[in-house]
Amino acid sequence: MKLGIAIKDTWSFFTEIYEDLKQRHETSLFKPRQIKAPVISRRVNDFLFRRDLQAFLRANDVVFFEWGSDFLAAASQLSKTCGIITRIHRYELYTWADRINWDVVDKVILVSKAKQREFNARFPAHAAKTEVIYEAVSLDQFHPGPRKFSADIGTLCHLVPRKRVYELILAFSELAWHEPGARLHIGGGPKPRFKDYHAALHSLVRELGIQDKVVFYGNVTDPAAWYRNIDIFVSNSYSEGLQVASIEAMASGCMVFSHRWEGADELLPEDCLYYTDTELVQRIRDYCASAESERQRRRDGLQAAARQRFSVDVTKAQIRRAIDEVGAGLGGSARPQGALARHAG
Repeated sequence: MKLGIAIKDTWSFFTEIYEDLKQRHETSLFKPRQIKAPVISRRVNDFLFRRDLQAFLRANDVVFFEWGSDFLAAASQLSKTCGIITRIHRYELYTWADRINWDVVDKVILVSKAKQREFNARFPAHAAKTEVIYEAVSLDQFHPGPRKFSADIGTLCHLVPRKRVYELILAFSELAWHEPGARLHIGGGPKPRFKDYHAALHSLVRELGIQDKVVFYGNVTDPAAWYRNIDIFVSNSYSEGLQVASIEAMASGCMVFSHRWEGADELLPEDCLYYTDTELVQRIRDYCASAESERQRRRDGLQAAARQRFSVDVTKAQIRRAIDEVGAGLGGSARPQGALARHAG
């Protein structure tokens, strides 16, 4: 089968899946042309983009859109000549979903049941096309190492308001009164749109007088090694698809606590979730006060969940199956006229 891949956003969650698909299909990447010259208008580049995208759709039996964003929005307005499948992570639901003609999309993968419910509520006519395939990590890369508990608390994310790192610092300042040996490790760099947020985080640490207890790492290039120095990972976001960093931490042998963003209960058990900062501080204090055997039991449970439910090998197989279903005309819509019909003959 000729499989096209269209991806404009980050490759962070797709590299291993793409390598697997390349081994099984005749695969090509969509690479739109862009003429960068003062005399070339945006209208010309838009015309070239649409022409190249239409040609790409005609050249493949199925096209997989990793991220349901601008590439998919544009493709959904063109003549349907192949099977179309997309994987939506989170932000696309709020930025792109209303601009997509879902009639021409054969299958929609969501990364959590919570996001599936949200999609189905907004686009009920297309609910039958959806399925949940969880985010996943490589268990070869993320695994436990030797560690001695020292109340090292960490979070790893883009430093943007949605991640609520500011609030996490405030909660940690309260925790530090009860656990004077605790330290907070913050991995992740600033985003251009939120330089003020990044500055505010550093200012808050100074104003609270906890510079000796909070470490900023900037962008972390080796997260697997970083997690091995963390005892407790905290996801304090108010919205996630299914946070990959939390899965990485679970697989790496960390204890993980998460704010109850919608879908967090698909990732973690009840005793790892919280709403308020007070609840978070108490959960961490209880964990620190428990015997090491109990801490190990809880960490082992999270690691087992990561291995059983969030392994990239499982996700690769599920995405292969979903693509094959669309290629066979089983993706929830009629077989399109075009590339699939030509190859069927």
